[in-house]
Amino acid sequence: MLLETANVSILCDPLISYQSRSNMPRYTYTDLPEAIDYALITHNHQDHVMFETLLQLRHKIRTVIVPKSNKGSIIDPSLKLILQAIGFTDVREIDELETLQIADGYIASWPVLGEHGDLNIGAKTAYFIHLKGKSILCAADSNNLEPQLYAHLRDRFNKLDVLFIGMECDGAPYTWAYNALLPQSYFQKIAQTRRLDGSNFDRAAQLIQQLQPQQVYVYAMGQEPWLTHITSIQYTEDSRPILESNQLVEYCRQHQIYGDRLYGCKEIILDDSAAAIAPEQPSIQSWLTELAQQDIRFSLEDSDRINVMHPKAN
Repeated sequence: MLLETANVSILCDPLISYQSRSNMPRYTYTDLPEAIDYALITHNHQDHVMFETLLQLRHKIRTVIVPKSNKGSIIDPSLKLILQAIGFTDVREIDELETLQIADGYIASWPVLGEHGDLNIGAKTAYFIHLKGKSILCAADSNNLEPQLYAHLRDRFNKLDVLFIGMECDGAPYTWAYNALLPQSYFQKIAQTRRLDGSNFDRAAQLIQQLQPQQVYVYAMGQEPWLTHITSIQYTEDSRPILESNQLVEYCRQHQIYGDRLYGCKEIILDDSAAAIAPEQPSIQSWLTELAQQDIRFSLEDSDRINVMHPKAN
């Protein structure tokens, strides 16, 4: 995901598609701005910290923001030390509820529950990004295990305009990613109950009720063909994450909230009229034409990836 104003560009969990003659729309490296002010990493799973992408963007990225890990744990390595070792010179750790002031606003770290098989992993965060009076939450694979957490966060921060939430609610057993790093043996039955899963419909709907965003996008689902070699996910129409996310999009429409599950690439423009988007969801082309003069733009690719059209100066 790439967010951009006239003064700052922010890339979250960089994973950029390759160029292809396929008819499927996508963003590639040639669509990125010349410089990226901040790259944000939510956690260290392979579909969120892709070294092949990061190395190709190293010359563009000025600062990388990463969540702080637990020291002395092999299952929770320091993302800061790893990125410094591959040549990033400005890597900053951010702890839960910390805020970083940037041009046009700030970036805040929100706690993340779930998605790590109940392991004591510190290096995971959601990013609350406030730019030019608009707020976007990149919740990644947050599993809303405790809705009251978000009630407290809502009271502490600015009103949320746009929510991005992953809904890979099946998830693999935690041993799929951490087996080689566990200090002791485990029972297969236990491994099946401790999964790397995000929110299902009920938990995502509770999150919407707590945060009351104007727009909701399901992203980071790994549906795109260039992601199958990373996630091994091959959905069908009957796959539980697809059914649950379909239900969430319909829930948003019923509650007069713009909702969509992202696939391929998409550009979204925020301005003061963003709340007036009709629930029948007009075509993206008509929306872009209407809002062409506004000054905050961000484009989404493959749910998790983003590229942005260059916004016009104020």
